Formats: sequence, C-alpha cells, structure tokens
Amino acid sequence: MAITAVANPDSELTQAELAARYGLTVAGDRPSLTSYTRQLWSYRHFISAYANAKLVASFSTARLGRLWQVLTPLTNAAVYYLIFGVVLGTSQNVENFIAYLCTGLFVFTFTQTVVSGGVTAITSNLGLIRALHFPRASLPIAITLTQFQHLLASIVVLAGIVLIDGEPLTFEWLLLIPAILLQSIFNAGLAMAMARIGSKVTDLKQVVPFVMRTWMYASGVLYSVENFEKHLPEAAAWLVQLNPLLVYIELMRHALMETAPVTASAMQSWLLGIGWAAAAGVLGFVYFWRGEKEYGRG
Repeated sequence: MAITAVANPDSELTQAELAARYGLTVAGDRPSLTSYTRQLWSYRHFISAYANAKLVASFSTARLGRLWQVLTPLTNAAVYYLIFGVVLGTSQNVENFIAYLCTGLFVFTFTQTVVSGGVTAITSNLGLIRALHFPRASLPIAITLTQFQHLLASIVVLAGIVLIDGEPLTFEWLLLIPAILLQSIFNAGLAMAMARIGSKVTDLKQVVPFVMRTWMYASGVLYSVENFEKHLPEAAAWLVQLNPLLVYIELMRHALMETAPVTASAMQSWLLGIGWAAAAGVLGFVYFWRGEKEYGRG
C-alpha cells in the first residue's frame, strides 16, 4: 500500500514570510505612528484613572486633603506678592497687580509642574512599565491631566481674586477655555519630550528647577512686561514676545483683565498660542514615539 506524502505549504517559507502570513510581530517592536495613536486612544480610560489616582494619592497623607489644591496657589501668590509687590514695589507699575501676579503665577505653575513630572515619568514608573504592556505616552499625558485638574481648582481661586481686585466679569472670560486647552496641548508635548530625555539623562531632574526659574523670570510673571522693552535691545524684546509661556500668560490676562500691560495684541497672542501648541504637541508626540521600544530597558 503506497503512502503519499503531503507537502507542507509553509516548509519553504522564510521566517519573515511566515511572520507576515500569520500576522506575527517582533516582541517589543515599535508600532507605526498611526497604530500607536490608536492604541493610545484605546487606553484613554486607563490614562484618566491613573491621573485621578495620582491626584488622590498626592493629598492622601495631608489632613486637609484636596483643600490644598486651593491653599497651595493662594500661599504661593501671597509669598510672591509680599516679596515683589510690597518689598520690591513692582506693584506700582501695574494696575490691579494682585490679579496680574496671580494670573501669571498660576499659568506658569501649570507648565512648571508638568515639566518636572514629565522628566521622571519613565524613571519613576519602571516597575509598571516592565510589568504591563501599554503605550508609554500614557504616563506623561496622565501627568498633564493630573496637573490640569490642579489648574482647574486654581482657576476658581483666580476668578475670585480677579473680581475682588476690581476687574469686571465679561464675556471675554469664556476665552479662558481655549487658552487653557492650548496650553494643555503644549504641556503634553513638552512632557513627552522631557520624558524621553529624562529616561536617558537621569541628572536632568536636578537641572530642570534652575531652567524653570529662569524661564519664569523671562515670562513676565512677577513684574510688568513693559520692563522688557525698557531694559532689553529691540531684537531681544521681540524674541521675548515669542516665549510660549509669556504667550499663554498673556492670553489669560487678555481674557481676565481689561488694563493689564501686555507685549502683543490679542490676535498675535492667539496665533502664537495655536502655533506653539501644534508644534509642541506634534513634535513632542513623534519624538516620544520614536523611543517607545527603549523605555524600561537596561
């Protein structure tokens, strides 16, 4: 009785061809940008839950709990007002200086805390990264979302300060919504870029506080922005106007205050704000994605 051999159709295929036929991919390989974006969107509930957990945990050991979301910005504003408004007398050049100061301080703090958290987004979550499979961009985005919730509490406080300081409630206050969203996109892109750099350069977290302090002084947070034109060469003063944090601070001041000194018109600030958000958001995301397979290695 003859036995007929049945040829195996897969026997002559290379490993690459077999992988392609059955949809196999290299473990830990970086997905395409489109696929990565879809994965990130599918993990949106995880990002939200993780951000909320981080927010709750940050106040879990404090007796006053989440009340510190309000007390912290108020305390910071009081300290800076005492030093710059009273001792150094910068309030003499700005009408409604308290509202001016608090607006700049709250907007700057939003970016400052996101950048500081973004630097350690990977290195402080190595256990989670090595244990679970998820798009790593979830971590810096969750940090941005956590600080966004802090900002919302600060905005409620800021609104009361602005009204008490004599500014009227107008329809322009509605411009706070797109201004905050643009800054959030900018912050998320910056956080992702800093997260990739921070995963390789661990000493970066020691340098960031000095960089952010310098950035604060260059953003007109604590004094009138008219000082830039008075004390800087024309070219340098023009470059200062491009400072993204100054742009977002001035968008908020345009919305909340009628007489605040600014370096640019509202239209110019909006165009710059949109440009910075698009550039930082896209470039930061792509830069982080390109290092996806490196995170948690070594």
